[in-house]
Amino acid sequence: MSPRPRETSDEEILAATGRVMQRRSPTQLTLSDVAKEAGVVPATLIQRFGTKRGLLLAMCRTAPDSVPRQFAAIRARQESPLKALIELYAECTAFAPTPEAMANSLAYLQIDLTDPEFHAITLAQFRAIRDETRKLLDEAVEARELRRCDTAELARLIQHLNGGAMLSWAVYRQGSVASWVRRELEALLLPYRRSRRISKRKSKS
Repeated sequence: MSPRPRETSDEEILAATGRVMQRRSPTQLTLSDVAKEAGVVPATLIQRFGTKRGLLLAMCRTAPDSVPRQFAAIRARQESPLKALIELYAECTAFAPTPEAMANSLAYLQIDLTDPEFHAITLAQFRAIRDETRKLLDEAVEARELRRCDTAELARLIQHLNGGAMLSWAVYRQGSVASWVRRELEALLLPYRRSRRISKRKSKS
């Protein structure tokens, strides 16, 4: 007999883990919380991931490879590479839609910065984001949306601005985090945009 298919995939469990991480800090999160969110029993998580650390590591490992797919998906929906870039960063704020979720995200970031195994994965994710950002900036230059510039440097600045903007939004709490990040990116990119010349017809005498 063929083995019974899994009713809940690992991908669905990891998605449930992400939702619980928005509501629970690393010390608060339990396998029971995730199991309830995913609609499975805690034993299923232990069988597949071993421990809470194993589950969080599995969650973290999905990040680097997902970056190119995220960029490609949004690029496919936008004719403008610059618009795609701005909307991508705005959409990627979804992991911390509230100040409370942002606080929990920062708590998980402490693990990423202090645990070598988590840090290696997070570093790969950050490098992937920077590289994909530069590719879209290069496209924007070729499309004459941006002036010729050091796109590697600009990609670095965008990545830094994004992190700072999300943190400042959690303090000021004005509007949505997506609109806040979108506004800050527009301000950063404004000096790099090509000026649009509007030709005026001379009135006939």
